[in-house]
Amino acid sequence: MHKHIIYQLLPRLFGDANTNNKFYGSIEENGCGKFNDIDYNALAPIKAMGFTYVWYTGVLEHATMTDYSAYGIKPDDPDVVKGRAGSPYAIKDYYDVAPDLAVDVSKRMDEFEALINRTHAANLRVLIDFVPNHVARTYQSDVKPDDVRDFGVDDDTSQAFNPANDFYYIPGQAFTVPEGYDPGGPEFQSPLKDGRFDENPAKGTGDDVFTASPSINNWFETIKLNYGVDFNGGYHMHFEPVPPLWHKMLHILSYWAGKGIDGFRCDMVEYVPMEFWAWLIPQLKAKYPDLIFIGEAYQTHQYGNYLFNGQFDYLYDKVGLYDAIKRLVRNEYGASTWQINAVWNNDCRGFDERMLRFMENHDEQRIASPYFAGDALLAIPGMIITATLNCGPVMVYFGQEVGEPAAGASGFSGDDGRTTIFDYWGVPEHQKWLNNGKYDGGLLSEGQKQLRTFYSRLLNLCTHHEAISHGKFYELMMANEHNEGFSDKVYFYLRYTCDERILVAVNFNRHEQSVRINLPFDLLGEIGCMGPVTFTDLLTDQKIHTVEIGEGVRLNLSAAGGMILQF
Repeated sequence: MHKHIIYQLLPRLFGDANTNNKFYGSIEENGCGKFNDIDYNALAPIKAMGFTYVWYTGVLEHATMTDYSAYGIKPDDPDVVKGRAGSPYAIKDYYDVAPDLAVDVSKRMDEFEALINRTHAANLRVLIDFVPNHVARTYQSDVKPDDVRDFGVDDDTSQAFNPANDFYYIPGQAFTVPEGYDPGGPEFQSPLKDGRFDENPAKGTGDDVFTASPSINNWFETIKLNYGVDFNGGYHMHFEPVPPLWHKMLHILSYWAGKGIDGFRCDMVEYVPMEFWAWLIPQLKAKYPDLIFIGEAYQTHQYGNYLFNGQFDYLYDKVGLYDAIKRLVRNEYGASTWQINAVWNNDCRGFDERMLRFMENHDEQRIASPYFAGDALLAIPGMIITATLNCGPVMVYFGQEVGEPAAGASGFSGDDGRTTIFDYWGVPEHQKWLNNGKYDGGLLSEGQKQLRTFYSRLLNLCTHHEAISHGKFYELMMANEHNEGFSDKVYFYLRYTCDERILVAVNFNRHEQSVRINLPFDLLGEIGCMGPVTFTDLLTDQKIHTVEIGEGVRLNLSAAGGMILQF
């Protein structure tokens, strides 16, 4: 296992220097980042910050309200598209990339392949999304290999369920667009915007809603894919013979792995049967042994199933560490660092190093938004834990490192503390680092530069210090719960190998906290440490001395702060 450090970015947003940000603006009005924007000047500082992977989110062609018919791409009906740009998770063609992201649309795949090569040349690896559960209602591959049959073309549409079908159907009923949906906002005009979408019989939606009339709150823009589970027939599994869809997905992932993709972040893996993953992943790894598979998962009781039977390398630790840390950062009633203990001690026992940790991603609220913390600095103790608790991967979302607050509504995406994935938009605080394509942070405030420095030091030490990257873990809470200064808003642990020892101590209190931390004698014996000790804070280079480690060390932890002490 390696300590993977992942930088998530949406190319559509990342390189967009346009500051117009018109509500429901078009691509011409608000601009759009391109693959070519992510040049060496962008990749070098990402690498220097300590990252080892870049997750390019929203690369595959997805349904959009922007018309590319001039390039032979059939326009999507806006009545089943969310946002002017469209959701990156409503895939229109698994074998193509989004035309939005190309400078020359006719050479869009060449431009993406050049980005893969640039990323590798910068000594970074490439992750993209695999969206296995659903496709856009307008799915149609126009660049698929000649021997590939498109989804649904061989389906028996008279049957609600058939293991050989790619989709689920509602026979005898036509699809109806949800009432009250105004695609693209009142200004957007299109001959296809008429409140209707021709689909008969209707197909089931991606969120497992099997009705011809999904609501506006359903994933009405998507169609559920059929992996052989009969949802309306008692959830019976029909996996023998292997459903045709499984083979189609294996071909798709082999296609992208063949282009040099190093791993896949797999969307909503629990909506797809575990047996499919157990069949798929080993076959791909037999040919591409270095591929990694990250699963977006939320059911703690299923983690072991998807890791050990489904063969995933890593799973999201959202329902667990993320939620516990968010409560602490927000200073919510009942928030406690003992909830962090419950994560590794219960939810992830036996596979904690296989959990992907993060404090932001495209689905979650920005730390600096008022819906989360309102101040990016309040997340420092949480980010220290997120990065150093175990050997598993840590992920940062672009803009997080400069305190982007995602303020205001952008169109389909409302004012909810999230950076839009549906709209054409510039990301204001990130644009200060972008600095019109210079990627030098020239427009950042001093506070933002200091925040970036914190992230850079934290992430680099994760890979440069073996105690963090692959050392053992020893929690120090029980050994210190009766000490002066202890509370359920502080958290302590040791990461160590035979050659290196690192004490991590964080303080979620909004005030400075003085604490004495004792290391149990059995632990001191294991690490062979007695007598006077000098600690060096790897974040600040501050040195702290203790005359006798057996009597502990006293620390003054700053408000919403922490230390990573090597000794």
